[in-house]
Amino acid sequence: MNIHEYQAKAILRDYGAPVSRGIPAFTPEEAETAARELGAKEVGGLVVVVKSQIHAGGRGKGTFKELPAGAKGGVRVVRTPDEVKAAAREMLGNTLVTIQTGPTGKQVNRLYIEEGAAIEKEFYISLLVDRESSRVSFVVSTEGGMDIEDVAHNTPEKIVTFSVDTATGIQAHHGRRVADALALTGDLAKQAQALTAMLYKAFVEKDMEMLEINPLVVTKDGKLKVLDAKMSFDGNALYRHPDVASLR
Repeated sequence: MNIHEYQAKAILRDYGAPVSRGIPAFTPEEAETAARELGAKEVGGLVVVVKSQIHAGGRGKGTFKELPAGAKGGVRVVRTPDEVKAAAREMLGNTLVTIQTGPTGKQVNRLYIEEGAAIEKEFYISLLVDRESSRVSFVVSTEGGMDIEDVAHNTPEKIVTFSVDTATGIQAHHGRRVADALALTGDLAKQAQALTAMLYKAFVEKDMEMLEINPLVVTKDGKLKVLDAKMSFDGNALYRHPDVASLR
C-alpha cells in the first residue's frame, strides 16, 4: 500500500523528523488559503511550493497532458497566493505524465502546499525490507534529487548500503555510518545520526516495506530537512495500523 507525500510527511513528523510546514489542498481556493496560512503574501512573503500528489516520482519534470507545450510541471515554486491559486487551477483535475507513470499519466486530485527551503546540498536515503535476511537495509547517497537507479548505473561508488539486524535494532554506529556516507561532520553529523534512528523507528513500528527520502537536504542555515518522502506498507500488517489503512 502506497500513500501520498503529505501523508508520509505527517507520519515522519510524528516521529520527530525535520519536515517543512505544509497543508494539503483539494481546490484552488484551498490552495490559496493554505499559502496565506504558511506566510505567502502579495509582496515580500514566504516562498511556497505547490506539489502535485500522485503515487509516482519525477513530478517536477513531468508534463500535463491538457496543458500546452512548455507549461510548468507538477512541482512549482511560487511567491504569492494568487500564483498558488493559478498553479492549482492548472494542476487539479489534469493528467500528470512523469518518467514513472508511463504515457498514460495520473490524474492530480490533491495538492500539497509547502513552505520553501533554501537548499545547500541534496542527499538520498532509503530503508527497505531485505526479505532474504529479515533485516532492514539502508541505501545512502550524496547524489540526492536524482533517480537512484541512474546513480547506481552511472556512479555506483556514490551509494553506500548496509543492513540492520532487527533483533538488536538500530545502534549508534549505524547513525555514524549514515553521517560518514554523506560526508557530514559536527552538528550536521549529529542531526543525521538522530534522523537515522527516527527513520528506523518509524519504518519498523509502522510495518513499512519501503521508506525513501529523496531529497534529504541541508538548508543554508545548517539544518537537515526531509524535502520529499515516499512510503509503502506491508498490506498483511495493515490490521495493526488502522491509522495507516485509513489513508488509502
